[in-house]
Amino acid sequence: MRLWICAMLVAVITAPPNSARAGGTAGAFDYYVLALSWSPNWCALEGDARGSDQCDARHDHGWILHGLWPQYHRGWPSFCATRQRTPSRALTQSMADIMGTAGLAWHQWRKHGVCSGLSAAEYFTLSRMAYEAVTRPQIFRRLDRTVRLPATVVEEAFLDQNPILEPDGITITCKDGHIQEARICLSRDLSPVPCGQDVVRDCQMRDALITPVR
Repeated sequence: MRLWICAMLVAVITAPPNSARAGGTAGAFDYYVLALSWSPNWCALEGDARGSDQCDARHDHGWILHGLWPQYHRGWPSFCATRQRTPSRALTQSMADIMGTAGLAWHQWRKHGVCSGLSAAEYFTLSRMAYEAVTRPQIFRRLDRTVRLPATVVEEAFLDQNPILEPDGITITCKDGHIQEARICLSRDLSPVPCGQDVVRDCQMRDALITPVR
């Protein structure tokens, strides 16, 4: 009986916490997570079924900006109360070239941008700066067919192209057997920083799928 109780206590203590904190205080966070999504995989898994314009071959999307997320050292805020004005349609549309659609830009402001403490214009300007500051490996744009590879190969490609990054400052995520995102941890002034424990959860797949740019 005692062994069973000990096992239960260990399970409770080590269980991951509910990390999202809806209603955090705008501007009160520790660092940013820059999330870069491999667009062809998102389209294969979700976007095509939704009829998303992001997936139209005329856009030629590879690594796109999913978002710039205010983060705590443990957990993250979301949907913070803010006095900042909502972004105009023109402003969100201006982000579509690197975010895929104006709709994604709007959603990212509503969920994450409001927690930055910045105006919408400042937040999207900072998001673009963060996106452009990271060299996105071009080798994946050269694929002419879907391939399987270890997720570590994607991380190593980012580290090779961005010598300023350290292994503890980037994580690669997977979804439904596909490479999903590269998530890079940055300070408020966009300098690389170590990721918190709830961010550094690298995909361990050795045969993750990555599909070619359309």
